[in-house]
Amino acid sequence: MSDSFAAMWDAVHDIGRNPDTGGYNRFVWNDADQTMREWFAGEAANRGLDLYVDRNGNQWAWWGDPAAGDALVLGSHLDSVPEGGAYDGPLGVLSSYAALDSLRTKGFRPDRPIAVVNFVDEEGSRFGISCAGSRLLTGGLDPERARALRDRDGRTMAEVLRRAGREPGELGRDDELLGRIGCFVELHVEQGHDLVDRGHAVGLGSEIWPHGRFRFDFTGEANHAGTTRMEDRRDPMLTYAMTALAANKRARLTGGEARATFGRIEVEPGGTNAVPSRVQAWLDARASEQSMLRELVETVTRLATERAGRDDTSVTMVAESASPPVRFDRALASRLAGRLGGVPVIPTAAGHDAGVLSAAGIPTAMLFVRNPTGISHSPEEFAERDDCLAGVAALAACVEEFAGGAT
Repeated sequence: MSDSFAAMWDAVHDIGRNPDTGGYNRFVWNDADQTMREWFAGEAANRGLDLYVDRNGNQWAWWGDPAAGDALVLGSHLDSVPEGGAYDGPLGVLSSYAALDSLRTKGFRPDRPIAVVNFVDEEGSRFGISCAGSRLLTGGLDPERARALRDRDGRTMAEVLRRAGREPGELGRDDELLGRIGCFVELHVEQGHDLVDRGHAVGLGSEIWPHGRFRFDFTGEANHAGTTRMEDRRDPMLTYAMTALAANKRARLTGGEARATFGRIEVEPGGTNAVPSRVQAWLDARASEQSMLRELVETVTRLATERAGRDDTSVTMVAESASPPVRFDRALASRLAGRLGGVPVIPTAAGHDAGVLSAAGIPTAMLFVRNPTGISHSPEEFAERDDCLAGVAALAACVEEFAGGAT
């Protein structure tokens, strides 16, 4: 198990990695992502697994006949956020392959089909919609809308798919494939300190907070930075800045039950010596309860509108994506907890493909591996090798529990 995991980790370590920062830039259908997809296919072939790429680009490595149905599916994703960490996504895929290797070494033979999946475009870094592959699969993302999404270079998803040799007209819900899935288990690096604080290497997921991405468009008047008096300006950057501060304050007032982050902005015309005419800013908002999330976004939008009135600017808000709260399958969690013995059960405020499948009615569970830094979406994201192997062992135990079989 250790050798298998280490070999795979070494194989993918430098793919899409910025040597100057240590961060990863694996965006859907870019060269690094394509190389990761080739790696996934190669690992499937090395194990004699049948590779299947569905209509939305998700990759499936099958052990057994998928047509038999009631399959146990393991996996995660291989793409990253800009300058992201090494573990978010790939840890779940590598651990799934390593868990199967461990079981095969012992002569394990499952009594139901098993698949390892790489869900495409989980981070949404290129087109702005997270979990696009699993959302398209389950019907949670309209294919028409998906094809029209544009990246920062102005290319539509349809154009990018054609360049990658894919047919954009095939995007959409796949009832036949969904009908073959009995349950899904995703292993992921923890994106916080919970397991560190509890002193455990592995945890079991209980729920995912509701969350969403909201685009704010602030509009004003372009002008000269030197000759325009402060009182004569219609500066949308000022409106944006006050909105970002307001969002931070409102989230903090919840006592840790909400998050509000403006992590991306675009400014026009973008001159150092010019008052901007337009600022686009994306708010990532999350909360422990749906009503709290709704109130947070409504309050931030109201405060932005009020500030725009004082600044003689304007603002509009568009909800680009929204994910409801997810409670993972209690029966699966109970069986896993019994099998793993005493692992902590923890919630997460991060979105995952597991949440999309759970919302679509597929019994789903999550495992988390301790992250000693507590940092994620950053090169500082980390997991000790022994903790990673503990995660592989937990995943192997999960396969034994849910896929029966004989040794």
